[in-house]
Amino acid sequence: MAKPISNKRPDNFWKTLRNLLHYMGNHRFLLLLVAILVAISALANLLGTYMLKPIVNEYIVPRDVQGLFFAVLVTAGIYGAGVLASFGYTQIMVVVAQRIIKEIREDLFHRMMTLPLRYFDTNPNGDTMSRFTNDVDTISDALNNSFAMLVQSFIQIAGTLTLIFLLNWQLSIIVLLCYILMFAYIQFSGKRSRYYFGHQQKYLGSLNGFIEEMIRGQKVVKVFNHEGENMEEFRRRNKRLQKAATSAMSYSSTMVPMVVSLSYINYAIVAVLGGIMAINGWTDVGSLASYLVFVRQTAMPINQFTQQANLILVALSGAERIFTMMEETPEVDEGKVTLTNVARHKDGSLYECRHNSGEWAWRHPRRDGSVELVPLAGDVRFDHVRFGYERSRVILDDISLYAKPGQKIAFVGATGAGKTTITNLINRFYDVDAGSITYDGIDVRLIAKDDLRRSLSIVLQDTHLFTGTIADNIRYGKLDASMEEVVRAAKLANADSFIRRLPKGYETMVSGDGANLSQGQRQLLAIARAAIADPPVLILDEATSSIDTRTERLIEKGMDSLMEGRTVFVIAHRLSTVRNADAIMVLEHGHIIERGSHEELIAQRGQYYQLYTGMFELS
Repeated sequence: MAKPISNKRPDNFWKTLRNLLHYMGNHRFLLLLVAILVAISALANLLGTYMLKPIVNEYIVPRDVQGLFFAVLVTAGIYGAGVLASFGYTQIMVVVAQRIIKEIREDLFHRMMTLPLRYFDTNPNGDTMSRFTNDVDTISDALNNSFAMLVQSFIQIAGTLTLIFLLNWQLSIIVLLCYILMFAYIQFSGKRSRYYFGHQQKYLGSLNGFIEEMIRGQKVVKVFNHEGENMEEFRRRNKRLQKAATSAMSYSSTMVPMVVSLSYINYAIVAVLGGIMAINGWTDVGSLASYLVFVRQTAMPINQFTQQANLILVALSGAERIFTMMEETPEVDEGKVTLTNVARHKDGSLYECRHNSGEWAWRHPRRDGSVELVPLAGDVRFDHVRFGYERSRVILDDISLYAKPGQKIAFVGATGAGKTTITNLINRFYDVDAGSITYDGIDVRLIAKDDLRRSLSIVLQDTHLFTGTIADNIRYGKLDASMEEVVRAAKLANADSFIRRLPKGYETMVSGDGANLSQGQRQLLAIARAAIADPPVLILDEATSSIDTRTERLIEKGMDSLMEGRTVFVIAHRLSTVRNADAIMVLEHGHIIERGSHEELIAQRGQYYQLYTGMFELS
């Protein structure tokens, strides 16, 4: 059965093709060898069929058995060379294709790792994943099969037309007309099929989305007894998809049979007329025999050429999506200030050292060529900061605050007030629109992003764990950490007790983003991961939001130990977790409306007081 004709086409065909040819050019010599072998395979098939003419005319009709035996051996040798060439180019193409795919995957992944967070905010994760899966797979299929088959089919079509005209130009006019009819029907059928296939894809996406919603919302469906209504909606969408798919397949499925039928009709007409010409002596029997075999084979290369051309266009469409992502602007980093290990002279002055001294400093190049070493202390200050994820929508407006080394600063406020945005700006996930943020007196825009983020550690509300052991996930905060350091960090976060109760303790495998662990256990591992990094600045983005009250009390002591001597920014939904903060900032619509210690804010009897006493709830 014929495959449906996809409606996917690259928007910029030639640009995409050039980009793909760039990767193919890295293996030009192997691809040249493939091209030669493909040509040999196609020409061997053509020449083998043409050999029927001398075999019939020079050996069968004259009854030259010895000559016939020799001619058959020659023909067998030609086909044998074609078989070897076919085997050779398929095996070489597999190797080349996988090398090209490997290079594309690596370049794509490298570019993804350099993209700013803004890209992932505006592009769905599923769309990004499809580039690594569906789009790469289509390119792989095209490289493995379609490119070589397309070239081979083209040679066979061109060669067949050339040889049949040499054998009998009168009959070839009929064959040429049949060729034109075949291509005309292919164009018509392909155009109609693509139209309906587009609707099929649209309705398929709608149906799949509905199914996904129902799977995720089964509890809600059952609570409100909506099974019957959902079944009716499913039938409606499924019926719509059925009609579109039927229309699409009604055209695409007739393409091959129609082409084959036209070739049969063409063969019958040519065979009758050729027989008449042979009887009347207008052509020889050998030429007619060879001619009829060529005509009989005309449908196959046309079908192959059409299908492979379509598959290549689909592959180029996938390649275009990949190359578009590769052309995305990477995260800009113009920072020159770096983090370095330092030690102290006897007089207390700092100097750079290569070994891990346990003391760090900012290496700040000056305009006069000198280098200043600024001790890493964790002093963070916001000065009239203004920021919005979109220029038209301001999230933070005129924010000024400071956190001295070792201070604990808490942010409270309703959802959307800008609490998490503040921490995103400290990390330079985004850059401020106005104002400045300084770290130890240095504008964070002057600090290299890798070094800046190395001096920070963050515990996110949505914990993400990677496939690997418990120890590996904790060690993610410090890849060269010893097992002793891992255990120490786990104990600091009060995660050691539950880890040791697991079947394999610290060697227990984590899979599916920690699906085999509770939310609270995953959060404890995230805290341990932050602890092992041992940063001077710690950010806790509602780190205890997923932990029950009992677990929260268990880790409170450990968290206090973790925060001791560090500059800490805490985003809290539970106000009980920020009572001991040095300063509490109450945010509303991107503004700091209240600030002070817990006692000071309670005394003010403002919004914080209302939140704390339950008169007003966070939303």
